[in-house]
Amino acid sequence: MKLMHKFLSLGFVLALVALASCEEQKILFEGPEFVRFTDTTLTYKESIGQPITVSVHVVGKPLNQALTVNYTVGGTAREGRDYSIEGTKGVVVIPAGKLFGNITVNLINNANNILESQSIVFTLTDVTPSTDLQLGFGKNNVIGKTLTLTIQDDCLLSGFYTGSRQTSNGVEQVKDIEISSLDPNCKTYNVANWNVGGLFNFNATKARISFVDNGDNTLTIPAQVSDDLAAPYDTLRGNGLWNPQTKAITLNIKVKVPYSETKDTVITVPLTYTPR
Repeated sequence: MKLMHKFLSLGFVLALVALASCEEQKILFEGPEFVRFTDTTLTYKESIGQPITVSVHVVGKPLNQALTVNYTVGGTAREGRDYSIEGTKGVVVIPAGKLFGNITVNLINNANNILESQSIVFTLTDVTPSTDLQLGFGKNNVIGKTLTLTIQDDCLLSGFYTGSRQTSNGVEQVKDIEISSLDPNCKTYNVANWNVGGLFNFNATKARISFVDNGDNTLTIPAQVSDDLAAPYDTLRGNGLWNPQTKAITLNIKVKVPYSETKDTVITVPLTYTPR
């Protein structure tokens, strides 16, 4: 009995230790409070087609007054040609009672099939009204004081598109379809999904296809077998056009489908991809 009692006592102690180790430990911020860029580096392709948010935030407690944080802009990217900044350039406001303020950057897709990169360098300079807040932290307060946004050049036809096709019930659309290229010469492109609106009863809801830019605004869809599709739909080919004024891409995809138990036929599916 004494031995059993010792085991029970030991078990009770171990249970208390386990419970204690599972308790949440409260970590209290003791300062100093400071303002910083939320990120230090960001990288986007110029073809992203939607605004980029650069955030500045207070590390500490929200203040009961709005903060105006001033910053400078440098780097190799050219304002007006590679990017634009919405609102007042050089100023970001953190509203009263809030922790974050945002700079909104729009990238300009001036793709010319020369794959390089440019940078925008944001640097915090001061904050008003005058408070005890410092800019950045660490040695010499350099961490979080600067943010570098790298803009990667993209191939001419790369980007995000809205795919559409005409049906008997109207126009079917799918948004945010990516057309991309891994070709350093920007000749071959991949479409993430051409099966707009579930054209056929494919098992794959997204069916990929590749095409070639012929350099004269015409496109060629070389004969290819799609791993996303099942026979007899798996062999695709066709042609297309790129409109240099609207930047829209038209693909005429030829698909082999059963006509009868003994014969197949080929139909052409016209699809339009409009940049977002």
